[in-house]
Amino acid sequence: MSRLRTLGARLQPQANRLATAVPGSWRTGKTTSSQRGYNYEWQKARLSHLNDNPLCVYCQREGRVTAANTVDHVVAHRGDMTIFWDRDNWMSLCAPCHSSKKQREEAQAH
Repeated sequence: MSRLRTLGARLQPQANRLATAVPGSWRTGKTTSSQRGYNYEWQKARLSHLNDNPLCVYCQREGRVTAANTVDHVVAHRGDMTIFWDRDNWMSLCAPCHSSKKQREEAQAH
């Protein structure tokens, strides 16, 4: 129990980490997903896309059949709402592929 108490004192709050992580980022000052464009309209469009494209694109490329649960932007939109809403720029991914492969690709692009 005492280990948890001492660890708690060393943890930093993470609430605004996206808003302050990268100075000059399009995310700066946008502390909620809704402010970044992921609002109710997005949720409806996302569900529609997943209904039409239910399988993970990356898993399919490797010969696996995996249900997708994430709609990702092929080209990162970086706050550009034209790119954000371009449905031809959307792909369905499963959570593991989105969290690993896609993130690695975006990190290498910088």
